[in-house]
Amino acid sequence: MKIEFQKKSFTLIVKIQGEIDHHCAAMLKEKIEKEFQRSDAKNLIFDFESVTFMDSSGIGMVIGRYKNVLAGGGKTVVARANDRVSKIFQMAGMQKIIPQYESIAQALEALGGVKNAV
Repeated sequence: MKIEFQKKSFTLIVKIQGEIDHHCAAMLKEKIEKEFQRSDAKNLIFDFESVTFMDSSGIGMVIGRYKNVLAGGGKTVVARANDRVSKIFQMAGMQKIIPQYESIAQALEALGGVKNAV
């Protein structure tokens, strides 16, 4: 499993590659929280294009980040989810609370794009 961060405007983009399961969910949570605070971001985009597997631990990790970001007045969205991840999100009912977009550009636009740039 690999994780990369990129900041655009007031949004932190989290690109995860590999599996998100009970073996790595806690570590992912910790890394994302630290980077989110360090980056002084308001919004969060999960880029799931390269996620090959996700179980309920991954769902819990995403929901936890969603709640923390929401508490700070920000928004959390998912971008580029492959068919496997989209199916898991649908089964868990997550699409009702966390919007999904086909591209990072669409996700950024939905979050206000570069209008929020400092």
